[in-house]
This record gives sequence, structure tokens and C-alpha cells, in this order.
Amino acid sequence: MDSPKSHSHPIPSSGRLMATMILNFAITITEVIGGLVSGSLSLLSDALHNFSDGLSIIISYIALRLGRRPGSRQHTFGLKRAEILAAMINATTLLAISIFLFREAWLHFIAPEEIRGSIMVMVAGIGLAANILGTVLLHRDAQHSMNIRASYLHLLSDVVSSIGVILGGLAIMFWKIYWIDPLLTVLISVYVLKASVDIVKQATHILMMGTPDSLELDKIQGLIEAVPGVINLHHVHIWMLNEHAIHFEAHVDLKDMQLSESRVIRHQIETLLADQFDIEHVTLQLECGECPTPELIV
Repeated sequence: MDSPKSHSHPIPSSGRLMATMILNFAITITEVIGGLVSGSLSLLSDALHNFSDGLSIIISYIALRLGRRPGSRQHTFGLKRAEILAAMINATTLLAISIFLFREAWLHFIAPEEIRGSIMVMVAGIGLAANILGTVLLHRDAQHSMNIRASYLHLLSDVVSSIGVILGGLAIMFWKIYWIDPLLTVLISVYVLKASVDIVKQATHILMMGTPDSLELDKIQGLIEAVPGVINLHHVHIWMLNEHAIHFEAHVDLKDMQLSESRVIRHQIETLLADQFDIEHVTLQLECGECPTPELIV
């Protein structure tokens, strides 16, 4: 039976996602033209990031809509994991882009080309302003959704990228330091690579039905076994359906008692799990000496 207490989580805004997507495709076109005219790899890499931002937001938007669908006979949990899959796709795309940019940067280190720094600075400045606006639009939703956080990371990486391109453009304008362009590309890619790996790890943990890092199983066991009438807790399974929905199922061995008395204990356990661990979905199998192997994990 599900816990009697339910915790609501903010629903991300579709409108903010769409506005950010339009911004990113506009930036992409501007930076591709600027990158080709100036000959700047870092500007083109920024454009590629922005294009991937737009695609990531489309994926996030679709996942957001799918995640709101109710359960059905084919998908009794609904499609709540669509957002986790979207986060995985977006982060994996960033990994691939980072590796591609490492290669391009190396080629430009070997054979540097003359770059028009003034165009770099002007176009990157436009991109910076638009990316900052995009991060502002998604900042609130990114705190509550891994899916939106992956798109937010795309944008945040482009803010850092645009700043780097502007500084690089200034160095090229005043000191003709052309090798700084591929160096900036490498630094941007390293930053994006690390952040993307973190999201992939978290998404994989959820998809593999891992126990939330914030939960201590021994603590949960101790609190439940301290409830009067409970002999032991065993055969426990805890997993996350998405970032917010934690599911808990277990066998609870009770002293011999009437069904009406066990109902009170079940309610106590459900309330305890909801209040102290934010576990909303609880399924308990109440027993009296039935399991031959009452191990905590089986």
C-alpha cells in the first residue's frame, strides 16, 4: 500500500523550455556565420554546443510531456522515466561533442590559422548575453529535474565557453596569440566532459534501480524494527522511479496478532518512511514467521 503522505515537487515550465530553445537556435546561426568569417574554432565549437543545446531542450520538452502521462495497462508506472532517459541522451551527446572538439583542437594546435579576433569578440558577446538569459530561464527548474538540469548544463557550459571565446578574441586582437583558440576549446571540453559524466552516472544509477545515495538502509531497518510489534525487517528493495519518486517494498515479520492490530503497525511504518525519508510509495508484506531466510537483502 502507498504511503498516506505525499510530497509534491515543482513541475518544470514548458514555456521556459521553448523560449530557451528558440534562443539557442538563433545563437547557433549567428555563431556559425561568425566562426566561418573569423576562422575561429572556439566560436564554431560554441555554435556546436548551442546547436546541441537546442536539440537537448527539444528532447527535454518531449520527455517532460511524456513524464506527465498517467499510468496505463501497458505502463502501470506511467512514463516517468522518460526524463531520466532524456538526461542520459543529452549528457551522452555532450560527451561525444567534447571528444570531437578535442580532436579539432589538436589539429588546430598542429596547424594554427589566422583568426579575426574582433569578429570573435562581437559574436561571442551576443552569444554570451543570450546564454545568460537561457540559464536564468531554466535555473529554477534545474534544481528539481535531472532532465532540465542536463539542458541547463548545456547552457551553463556555453556561458563559460562564450566568456572564454571573448577573452581569447581579445588576446588574438592585441597580442596575435592564435594558439589560445584551440586551448580554450580544450578547456571548455574538459569542463563539459566532467559535468556530463556526473549526469550519466546519476541517470544510470536510477535506471539500474539503485538505492538513493541519501538513504541509509541500516538506519531504516533500526527505526522500523523499533516499532512495537515488529520482530524484523527483511527482503528489502528500494529504488527510484525518477529523481523524486522513491519506492520501498519489504517483508515485515510481526508478533502473532489480529489483522486490525497489524493495520496500525503498517500505518506507523508508512508514516515513518514518508516523514523521515521522503519515501512516498511503500509496499509491505506483513508476516508472522513465514520466511525461512529473513535476510535484509535477498
